[in-house]
Amino acid sequence: MSEPETDTAPAASYVLHRFPETLAVVGLPAGTEVPDWAESSSIFSVTATATETSIVCARRSVPKKVRQAGPFTAFEVQGPLDLALTGVLGTLLAPLADAGISVFTISTFGTDWILVPQGGANDAAEQWRRRGHTVDQAVPVKQERTKR
Repeated sequence: MSEPETDTAPAASYVLHRFPETLAVVGLPAGTEVPDWAESSSIFSVTATATETSIVCARRSVPKKVRQAGPFTAFEVQGPLDLALTGVLGTLLAPLADAGISVFTISTFGTDWILVPQGGANDAAEQWRRRGHTVDQAVPVKQERTKR
């Protein structure tokens, strides 16, 4: 007797690149210009809404008096990822949720980034490896930020 056919595809596996920089997530008032201290790193992100401005940047130069969270370690999902692809973050975040590891995610046009508290980075990498994903060390690329 043959096994019944199923419509379930095998779970996707991903390659994640772990970056060595220490990052901060900074919360600023709405409409704030990007401060000069906000240093670029492998990931530098500014998100502005009507109610806030958030910056992900190198933590080393963020003034102590500024509202911030961190330190974080960044993992980049190897891309490019098709924007029509579904379930990438769900697949990668579920094992972290099960392990009690909090995350801050950022999506770009080409890929997804997962920031985890620095103290949980090794555990996050291990959770992903246990589920068949590959985690390697990334080589950061220094990019100069241009002023507008």
